[in-house]
Amino acid sequence: MALRGYFTVDKGSVTVNGVSLTVCNPTESTFQVAIIPYTMQNTNFCNIEVGTVVNLEFDILGKYIARLQQLTT
Repeated sequence: MALRGYFTVDKGSVTVNGVSLTVCNPTESTFQVAIIPYTMQNTNFCNIEVGTVVNLEFDILGKYIARLQQLTT
């Protein structure tokens, strides 16, 4: 993910289907989020299964860092 400019950090944020969530256990190529019961009941997350395509938006700061690295290498 980092090669494409997508960065996650523990306790950082990521938006899934328009809902901002806190990142847990980020690795080089994966991350997890914790969804509270209210969010599960009031979003489309209850319909998401393995293989479902979702919209992801990453923290803008990570995108700036990736762009700066491209410009300085």
